[in-house]
Amino acid sequence: MKAVIIDDMELARASLRADLKSHCPEIELVGEAEGVVSAAKILRNTEVDLIFLDVHMEDGEGFDLLDILPEFRTKVIFVTASDEHAIKAFQYAAIDYLLKPIDPDLLKSAVTKLKDTHSFSELSSSVLKENDRHNLVLSTAEELRVAEIKSIVRCQSMGNYTQFYFDDGSKLLITKTLKEYDAILSDHAFMRVHQSHLVNCRFIKAYVKTEGGYLLLKDDARVPVSVRKKPEVIKVVSKLK
Repeated sequence: MKAVIIDDMELARASLRADLKSHCPEIELVGEAEGVVSAAKILRNTEVDLIFLDVHMEDGEGFDLLDILPEFRTKVIFVTASDEHAIKAFQYAAIDYLLKPIDPDLLKSAVTKLKDTHSFSELSSSVLKENDRHNLVLSTAEELRVAEIKSIVRCQSMGNYTQFYFDDGSKLLITKTLKEYDAILSDHAFMRVHQSHLVNCRFIKAYVKTEGGYLLLKDDARVPVSVRKKPEVIKVVSKLK
């Protein structure tokens, strides 16, 4: 698994680098960054499975990095000197939250969680195929839910989470990013109409040109349409019957 270390302290990066080499040989380090800006440049140009992320850095916080990369789907293990941001870290769907100096056993445990997450992703894909691609396995913090794709009205990005809205009025908060579901649902008449919104075209009632342009859905939800997506949305809506 390919990983990047993001920490503004060279000594901390060197220490983690050594710990990974000794205790987690399955991790391949492909880059390091000392701040938010330099990390964003790396992550936009490098495919990685995991980042080890410090909270406080000279040019911002680790959370700032995740906020400016809303479609970021790489897994995160926070590595920091204080436990005060642990709750917030898990709200960003962190795999784990490690305190410095790092306990090697806890480091190995965190990496194991990452491998388990990969295993679940593979299982989800397998189940999707076995169900003739009519169902989708959704993972929440409490359960695994098998949902009919045709019942999904829309999906909305919530940072590293995705909020699903269903035709019966129910909602489900899923521990994956919208980008991952965009790739899956694009084959099922779903359209990305905004950076934060994915819509099932079967539920579109109208495209409203006022207020910047938005979609009105059959459940009366209003979904904004980005400027870049307007031509495509108008073309699709004009062909709906």
